[in-house]
Amino acid sequence: MNFTYYLNSTYDAKKRQPKAGRGQAEAGIIIQMPLGLYISVPFCRTKCTYCNFASDVFSRTVFEKYVDRVCTEIAAAPENTRQMGGSFVRATDSIYFGGGTPTLLEVSQLERIFVSIRQNFDLQPEAEITVECAPGTLSEEKIEALAHSGVNRVSLGVQSFVDHEAASVGRLHKRDIVLGDIARLRGAGISNVNVDLIAGLPHQRRESWEKSLDELIATGVSHASIYMLEVDEDSRLGSELIAGGQKYHAHHVPDEDLTADMYEIACERLNTAGIQQYEISNFARAGFESKHNLKYWTRQPYLGFGVDAHSMLRSEDGAVRFANSDTLQKYMAGDLPDSSVVSPEAALQECFFLGLRLNCGIDLSSMRTKFGEAAVNEFRDTITDLVTSGVLAAKGEIIRLTARGRLLSNEVFQRFISTPAL
Repeated sequence: MNFTYYLNSTYDAKKRQPKAGRGQAEAGIIIQMPLGLYISVPFCRTKCTYCNFASDVFSRTVFEKYVDRVCTEIAAAPENTRQMGGSFVRATDSIYFGGGTPTLLEVSQLERIFVSIRQNFDLQPEAEITVECAPGTLSEEKIEALAHSGVNRVSLGVQSFVDHEAASVGRLHKRDIVLGDIARLRGAGISNVNVDLIAGLPHQRRESWEKSLDELIATGVSHASIYMLEVDEDSRLGSELIAGGQKYHAHHVPDEDLTADMYEIACERLNTAGIQQYEISNFARAGFESKHNLKYWTRQPYLGFGVDAHSMLRSEDGAVRFANSDTLQKYMAGDLPDSSVVSPEAALQECFFLGLRLNCGIDLSSMRTKFGEAAVNEFRDTITDLVTSGVLAAKGEIIRLTARGRLLSNEVFQRFISTPAL
């Protein structure tokens, strides 16, 4: 995940190395909150042209060794977190398997990871357990194994319900496969399903985007994630677009204005259908907001395992972030995570740019209680300027992004990072 592209990402700890700062620290009594666990499975059937994640196509002979390494890392979590300076707790109320495509693993391999988690953490009764799946990778045996392991939420990387759009970026599924997967998941008792869509894919037009939204709404899924195509040099399609080339259907990618229009159409259509936006890219029916992702945006503690997995834990000095290597070879070799203590200045900035992702916004009075009056007031002029510009709305002590602000969120967040705090 790319820290500089805030619209499509949660947080990239490796690219965020805050300088030391002054101000009221988060230090003191450590509040023991339940952890969220993230399990990275970086294996794909094919590498999608838009993807800039640390995932790729690997031989299945690697899978078993990788699962061994992940299970070893999970068992070593108490010691490893102490070495990083974090506070370890066993209580866990969310698990998220991301990728890559976690469902490429064999049933026995998935079950081994779940057993390791349950041996080393205390899973809370109402824990949310999510697995990302590529449509077409869910055999009956695999669905049964997921349900048996306690999985109660599945995220499907659909990206488009229009077959030729999905195929243009390397997706291997078709619309009928997606609909079949959703029906079979529900039949197994996994009714909490998220569908990902991307606005800005090659060959996509307003009419075809409306068709994908129609299909998504008709499925009755409880959650949707809407992303705008990310253009950077870390993906093949992004690199080709920057170069002005035609490979990977780059010359058929809609322009930025149309992509932004499609995002706004999605916001309107989903909200009207009762799938309410609660975060820049995320929409849910009441009560089905992603518990795990909310940990990122509200700076609750989480632990990551596997390639390019990130962690954020409370510490005596406030918080510490650390991240595993983003290459399979280095991770398998046992490279130690990169770590950084989150300074009071950085913590305050994080509260602004992560909290503003949420539609509910930020309570400045709570921020003052946590960080001190002087530190928060350093951002007063910035907030005033952004409200005047129409990208922030203020009501009492609550500030939040406007509809225009969500489209320009990268620029808004950068203002809070560059503003000096006490």
